Amino acid sequence: MPQYLVALHRPDGFVPDFDDEAMHRDIDALNEAMVAAGVRVFVGGLRPPPLARSLAAGPDGEVTVSDGPYLRAGEFVDGFWVLQCADLDEAVEWGRKAVSACRAPVEVRPFY
Repeated sequence: MPQYLVALHRPDGFVPDFDDEAMHRDIDALNEAMVAAGVRVFVGGLRPPPLARSLAAGPDGEVTVSDGPYLRAGEFVDGFWVLQCADLDEAVEWGRKAVSACRAPVEVRPFY
């Protein structure tokens, strides 16, 4: 069965509101529904982009490490699910539920 990434996006500067109990309940319910449906393979939340380290090879092949995210795009991936679904349409339906639970846009993308 194909696998899909459902990635949660947040704008740069986003600070999580840990007091938003309703959102946390909705996310917990979504995770429980994914497990019950047998589609959730893995889920993970990510720390803020300033805590990232970016690695790149220079012309001499030496790998350099710098603080912060590699891409600076005005938004970042805040968390993600890896789902195993029958098809893209089913994965998109879970993505719709993620948008509602997380109150943020998501991207659904198939793995090779």
